[in-house]
Amino acid sequence: MKDLLLEHWERRFAGYFGTGPDKVDGSHDLGHFQRVWKAARAINWEEENPADPLILLAAAYFHDLVSLPKDHPGRSESSRLSAERTVELLRTTFGGDGGFPPEKIEGVRHAIHAHSFSAGVKPLTVEAKILQDADRLEAMGAIGLARVFYTAGQLQSRLFDPEDPLAENREPDDRRFALDHFSVKLLKLPALMNTVTGRRLAENNAAYLVQFLQKIGSEIAGDYDC
Repeated sequence: MKDLLLEHWERRFAGYFGTGPDKVDGSHDLGHFQRVWKAARAINWEEENPADPLILLAAAYFHDLVSLPKDHPGRSESSRLSAERTVELLRTTFGGDGGFPPEKIEGVRHAIHAHSFSAGVKPLTVEAKILQDADRLEAMGAIGLARVFYTAGQLQSRLFDPEDPLAENREPDDRRFALDHFSVKLLKLPALMNTVTGRRLAENNAAYLVQFLQKIGSEIAGDYDC
C-alpha cells in the first residue's frame, strides 16, 4: 500500500480527535494513539508476516476510543466498546464513496477487541497481534513509567508502601501503590508479546524499568550514590 494512502487516512483519523474536548485522559489521548501507530508500524516493518497497514493504522488510532477508568467495574469491557464504536465510525463518519474499505472493518474490530490486557481476548490475526504488542510497548519504557504515575495520581493512590516499597515481603497491590504495578503487570509483558520484534523491544524496555526500580529503591533507603 502506498504511503500516500496511509498518510491520507492518518490525517483524517487525527483530525477526528482534533475536534474533541480540551480535557482528556492524558494516558489515552491522540499522542498515545499516534505512538502506538508508530510502534505498530515499526514492528510490522521487521516481521516476516506483515499486517495489512490500513487495518493496523485504524486499529491503532481507535483502540482506546472508549477507555473506562482503571477502577471502573466494567473496565474489561473497554476494548469491546471501543471496537463496536469504531465499526460504527468507519461505516458512517469514514464510510460512503471513497470511504474506509468495508472489507477491512472486521479486521479492525477484532484487533481492537483483542488488544486489551484485561479483556482476555486471544488475538487471532497478525494485525491484532501487532497492535497488542505495540500497545504493551507503550506501557513500558520511559513513557510507560510516566503513565504509571500519571494514572496513580488520577486514582489518588500512593507512590509506594513506605515499609516495603518494592513488595519484597508482601503481596503487591497496584491499586494502593504505584510501584507495585511494575511487578503486577509491566515486568510480565515481555513474556506475553506475540511477535519476535515486539518481544525484543519489550525486553529492552523492561530492563529500563528494572534499573528505575533499583534506583528508586536505593534512594528510598537513603543511598543517593547507588
